[in-house]
Amino acid sequence: MKVLSQQEIKSDTGVTAPFGYFDPAGTMVNPAQLEQYPYYKEVEIKHGRVAMLAAPGFVIAEYFHPLFGGSIDTPSYLAFQQTPLQTFWPLVVAAIGAFEFSTSVPTFVEPKKGDDSTLWKLKPGRVAGDLGFFGGSKLAKEEPAKFREFQTKEINNGRLAMIAIAGMVGQELTTGSTLF
Repeated sequence: MKVLSQQEIKSDTGVTAPFGYFDPAGTMVNPAQLEQYPYYKEVEIKHGRVAMLAAPGFVIAEYFHPLFGGSIDTPSYLAFQQTPLQTFWPLVVAAIGAFEFSTSVPTFVEPKKGDDSTLWKLKPGRVAGDLGFFGGSKLAKEEPAKFREFQTKEINNGRLAMIAIAGMVGQELTTGSTLF
């Protein structure tokens, strides 16, 4: 996989006004970290997608309880404890783990025993965030400008969603009551 230079990283997808390139911790100053940039980008996209699902789900769950007679009236971070589904959660974790394993593990190069430089390295040509379902790598090759615009929007919306869900959880933890 091609290692991007600092200049290429500073003009990559997700770098937009008004902040431009934002790296307050200076992680991309170290040349050794530049090799990890594709991994960090992949991780940011994945966490953003999860947050984009979690943020509206967190709000909706406080108003809409179709199961259990709709009698759950606690903060969302505690709601799962108010249901008789505690024995169901291991199955949920197993299903999420199976999906994670099937979509993440194939994206990495095979680690070589005793060679730490092969750990957490994405396969060459990997398009960050492409799970193979919606043609991300195809769009990246056929219409790079459209793909760049789409991925920038996805990254920025994911960043907003990560901040939003952290704020919602923080508010409920601090106040001990529901959001609304």
